Amino acid sequence: MHTWLQRLQNSTKKLGVDIVKIYGYVRVSTLDQNEDRQMIMMAERDISESHVFVDKKSGKDFERPAWKSMLRKLREGDLIYIASIDRLGRNYEEILNQWRFLTKERKVHISVIDMPLLNTMNGGDLMGTFLTDIVLQVLSFVADNERRTIRIRQAQGIAAARARGVHLGRSPIRPPENFAEIVKAWERGNLPFADALEQTGLKRSTFYSRLKELREGRRKR
Repeated sequence: MHTWLQRLQNSTKKLGVDIVKIYGYVRVSTLDQNEDRQMIMMAERDISESHVFVDKKSGKDFERPAWKSMLRKLREGDLIYIASIDRLGRNYEEILNQWRFLTKERKVHISVIDMPLLNTMNGGDLMGTFLTDIVLQVLSFVADNERRTIRIRQAQGIAAARARGVHLGRSPIRPPENFAEIVKAWERGNLPFADALEQTGLKRSTFYSRLKELREGRRKR
């Protein structure tokens, strides 16, 4: 066993904590993001790569393959290392639920590397549990407050933009310059509808939307 793990096992035994296995959980939001920083943090704790579970997926929920795979391996007393709380996810209500599930029901330990207070091995007593719960609740409140603030600012920005006459959303897809000629050939039966779509490069719904605009324009003349 590595020296670092020996020290960890010895220190936890003094607290009455018996760690069975140690795992690491790493998450990046997209396939092109780099997980090296988190992997280095796991290596510094002598966690075998076979015990590090990596997800390249959004943190909006816990429907992640590596996370689920890790859950299947966990046994009572095991320890999970996470680089930071946001690597668990962005939805703090979900984080609270998962944290309670792991620590209360599965009875495993969690240590958040960049936030030492979020470490269930910091004393198995009531005070240690109380501090961890308080930190999680504060983080949850801050995250929810930030989300509400962002939504309010977005709504205010949209309202202000509309008041200025700014068009919001994607720009409408415009037809090709010879759209009227293609439509005329189609209406006369000289061009199959599938060919008309192919020549315009439009989807069926978009074709009909542009056709409606064309016909309305003709009526106004």
